[in-house]
Formats: sequence, structure tokens, C-alpha cells
Amino acid sequence: MQHDANAPVVTIDGPGGSGKGTLSSLVAAELGWHLLDSGALYRIVAAMARRQAIDLTDEKSLVAMIPNLQIAFDGDRVDVNGDDLSDEIRTGEAGVAASQVAALPEVRDSILTLQKSFQRAPGLVADGRDMGTVVFPQAATKIFLDASAEVRANRRYKQLKNKGLSVNLRDLLEQIQERDARDRGRAVAPLKPAADALIIDSTQMTIEEVLQMIMAEVSKG
Repeated sequence: MQHDANAPVVTIDGPGGSGKGTLSSLVAAELGWHLLDSGALYRIVAAMARRQAIDLTDEKSLVAMIPNLQIAFDGDRVDVNGDDLSDEIRTGEAGVAASQVAALPEVRDSILTLQKSFQRAPGLVADGRDMGTVVFPQAATKIFLDASAEVRANRRYKQLKNKGLSVNLRDLLEQIQERDARDRGRAVAPLKPAADALIIDSTQMTIEEVLQMIMAEVSKG
């Protein structure tokens, strides 16, 4: 499929555990559009770097590795170079590592072109942290999802436990708080709502309620 710069885009940004991944999938399914899980790209880079014994601060080696990654998304499954990394990239540790590599300017530049290539007809729902501010600033519909750190940690805990993974709630909360501080404070593309984004605090909301709000916003665009 070819990149289409005129294809409509919905961006859904927010911190880890805000529900943006689940909601992006639901919105894409409702609209029949393509889906970009941009956060997975950074998690993939971090995971593959560790597999190849590349230090997460070695910017040049990370950039050299990225073009050789063969990435395929199939629902919740993520294949990289023929290996299933679905569970490996969804742990709290993987999230922290992803935030480290995402703070490197040359790594972000390498992934930016890849992210933009996902814009194709009939449309794209892009899930991430800077989709509406950096990658697709021209998007007609921009959403910023947020929730308290405690609620986000509890959501991630239940998600990982349901996958059969061993996790500690306190550790998850600390990881989320550390990542929030790093993502919001970094010099390059810090986590923040686009000026024209609809901000939704989902702390006290159900997935269905948030989805309804997002679809109503999409219909305006």
C-alpha cells in the first residue's frame, strides 16, 4: 500500500496506561481505517537492541539497526524479523527502555519517516505520545487521553496479569511515574497535548464512554 498524504488521520496521544492503545484499536475498527501503534516501534527498538547487546544510549548503533527491522502488526501480535515479540515489548521494563531510546533525537528522526508511511487511504488512527504534536500535526482530529498514575498502573497490572505475566503493582506505579517525568520533561517532543486536541481524563470513565466521546469528535472532523 502506498503512502497517501491526503488520507485523514486521527491522533490519540497520552501517557502509558491511559487506554490509548485499546481505544485506538476500537476507533480504527469502527472506521475501518489503518492503525499505527507508534509506541510499539520504540519498544521494538529497545527490545531488539538488548537482544543484539546494543547499549540503549548508543545512538548511532540504534539508528543503524532500525532499517534492518522487519516489523509486522497482526492484531495484538507483533512480529519482528520472524520472532513474536508481543509479550516481550509489553512489560513495564520494556516501557521504561522505550522511553530511554525515544529521548534520543537521531532515533526519533529514523522512526519518524516510518511512522508517516502508515498514512494511507481510507485513513489512519495513530496511537502514541507525539502523534498530534510532531508526526501528524495536520490531523483533523486530535485526542489526548489522560488518567491518574494509580489508575493507569492498576489497568496495566490487570492487563499483564491476564496475559499470565508476573508483575508487581507497586513496581508498575513507580515505572509509570518515572516514565511520566521523563516523557514530559524531555527536550525532544515532550509528552503534551496538541493545542487543538480534545483532552479526555478517563480516570472515572469506562472504555465505552471514552469511545463515544472520541467518535463524536471524529464525526465533527
